[in-house]
Amino acid sequence: MGTIAIRNEDAAHRATPIHRASLAGDVYEAIFNQLMALKIAPGERITVDNLVRELNVSQTPIREALGRLEGEGLVVKQHLVGYRAAPQITRRRFDELYELRLLLEPDGAAKAAAAMDAQKIENLREAAGVMANAGDADERLRYSTFARQDEVFHDRIMQFAGNELIRQTLTYQHAHFHIFRLMYHRRVTEDALDEHQALLDAFAARDPDAAAAAMRTHIERSRDRLLPAFD
Repeated sequence: MGTIAIRNEDAAHRATPIHRASLAGDVYEAIFNQLMALKIAPGERITVDNLVRELNVSQTPIREALGRLEGEGLVVKQHLVGYRAAPQITRRRFDELYELRLLLEPDGAAKAAAAMDAQKIENLREAAGVMANAGDADERLRYSTFARQDEVFHDRIMQFAGNELIRQTLTYQHAHFHIFRLMYHRRVTEDALDEHQALLDAFAARDPDAAAAAMRTHIERSRDRLLPAFD
C-alpha cells in the first residue's frame, strides 16, 4: 500500500484573519476549512499561538473550536504536546468505511423514500442547493462547504429513514470528513452533484428501489473517485 503524500500549503495562503469579536463559531469554521482543504495537513501540529496571530483572536475561542474539532475526529489532543490534525485514514479504514456505508445507506435511502413527504423533500433539496452553489470564488472554501453539506445531506436521509442507532453509528465514524480530507479535487464535488440529483429524483418520486440504487451508485462512485489517493 502506498503512502498518501499531501503538500503543506504556504501559511500566506491560509484563512483570512478574523477581526470581529472572538466568536467560537467563526474560529471553528476557519480551522475546519483549513483542515478540509488540506491547508493543515493530516498529522501536522496545530499551535494555538500561531492561530492567535493568524486569526487575530484570543486563545479562548481557538481552544473551544479545537475541542469541538476533536469531538468530530478532525484533531487529536496529545498530553504535554498539544493538538495535531488527525492522521489520514489508512486504506484498510477507507475500505471498512465504504463497506459500512454500502451495508447501511442504500437500505436507509429506501426507507427514507418510503417515508418521504413534501416537507422532507424540500429539506433535502435545500441541503443539495447549498452544495450546488458554484458562486464562491474561493474553490477551497467551496470544497470545505461541500464537505460539510454532504455530511448534512446524508445525515438527513438517515434521519428520515427512522433508525436513530444507524444514524448515530454513521455520524460517529465521521466518515465524510475523513473521506473528504483524502483528496482535494474538483471532481470530488462536481461528480457528486449529479449523483445527489439522482437521489433527489428518487425521493421526489417516493421510489424506495430507485433511492436504494441511486445511493449504492453514489457510494460506489465516491469510493472509486478517491481510491487514487492511495496510489
